[in-house]
Amino acid sequence: MMATTYKNLIGGEMTDNGQWLDVVNPANEQVIGQVPACGADELDAAVAAARAAFKTWSKTPIETRRAAVQKIAAIIKENSDELMRLLTSEQGKPHKQAIGEVIGASMMAGAQSTLDLDDEINEDSETRLSRTRRVPVGVVAGIVPWNFPVMMAVQKIAPAILSGCTIVLKPSPFTPLTTLRLAELIKDAAPPGVINIITGEDSLGPLMTAHPDIDKITFTGSTATGKKIMEGASKDLKRITLELGGNDASIVLPDADVKKVAEQLFWSSFTNAGQICVAAKRIYIHEDIYDELSAAIAEYAKGVKVGDGAQQGTAVGPIQNKKQYDRVIELVQDAKDNGYKFLVGGNHDPDVPGYYMPITIVDNPPENARIVAEEQFGPIMPLMKFSTVDEAIARANASEYGLAGAVWTADADEGVRVAEQLETGTIWVNEFLHLSPFAPFGGHKQSGFGAEYGKEGLLEFTYPQVITVKRDKVPA
Repeated sequence: MMATTYKNLIGGEMTDNGQWLDVVNPANEQVIGQVPACGADELDAAVAAARAAFKTWSKTPIETRRAAVQKIAAIIKENSDELMRLLTSEQGKPHKQAIGEVIGASMMAGAQSTLDLDDEINEDSETRLSRTRRVPVGVVAGIVPWNFPVMMAVQKIAPAILSGCTIVLKPSPFTPLTTLRLAELIKDAAPPGVINIITGEDSLGPLMTAHPDIDKITFTGSTATGKKIMEGASKDLKRITLELGGNDASIVLPDADVKKVAEQLFWSSFTNAGQICVAAKRIYIHEDIYDELSAAIAEYAKGVKVGDGAQQGTAVGPIQNKKQYDRVIELVQDAKDNGYKFLVGGNHDPDVPGYYMPITIVDNPPENARIVAEEQFGPIMPLMKFSTVDEAIARANASEYGLAGAVWTADADEGVRVAEQLETGTIWVNEFLHLSPFAPFGGHKQSGFGAEYGKEGLLEFTYPQVITVKRDKVPA
């Protein structure tokens, strides 16, 4: 069977350059599609289209731009079943989680379309009227990861075009299919050139960062790549928004209801096979309930099916790509080599097609264990024991990352007290993985730069411009 080919969106037209990249289904390692392998020429064409469109789109009333975002939200919802199935085939996540991502992207765009960019009055006196207005930055380059390709694409497109910017979007070469199908569906939602989507190897990213006619980079991905983007953008002071890695800690206080939180803690780590920047990657459990809770999580894990996300009953899919699969295996092997105890999992079958790693739970490894100190980004959960709350806070904060975290307790006030001492951009008390379209999302320390979502995320695509009018003083 020949793989389906997908085309880029440049200047309102679906195009290709006759050079192709294969896209693999991580559940069986079979090629399921081909996308254009773009380089400097295609990037130049996309940026030129975006620059030309910016001249008029930036002057378009916000209500017109709002309608375009709302149309995109409606198109995604109308085609959600098709997009869900395609997403599972290239990303690996089960259908239930894939439809959650697709519908979530539609809802996120719809919600964000309601945001405004109102002028702010700084001074209104007898002598002076001063106001701040927001003007669009210009042409935006959006670089999207492979773990949530639809959500992250929409999260960059929606605020960019609502603000009056135009965008050139690059999906991950591992998961470009759903994004290019989305491009085909939404190509008429805005004027030609407002939204451009091109595909290529990772080498296309640095070309975007260095492009002289791109004004802003919005990137979601690893901290290592984020540093390179920041360095590259510094050469001509491009604006940047970076949503980077996290080694997110959960703290379970001794009054937590073991039966209630065991399942929630499991899914806070293993949703999307652990491939979430804000997944719980280090879980600290008070020593009074450690044995009971760790046993309850392990017991729950034994009933969760790992397999092809397109098959009924699958709850955890494969790791998305071979490179990440090999890294997860390496981390697990390091834990074995150091003699750490496994409550569940730890052994994979290399002879089975697909990038499958069984659910793996490690019992109380030390803080310097690689499986604790590094962001795993896979189906691994290290559980650690603590004695005092202050100790747990200190251990949670002892990281170069600061993206998200959670506190689990029967006393919400105490949960908030602990949350306020954690050095992260987002902290949940008694829930996990909830992001609001109206609340800013961004990291502290090496987990990011700037914010996405909410009014603050929208403002990232604008410059403040202050206009001051001198008035003649009114006679007494």
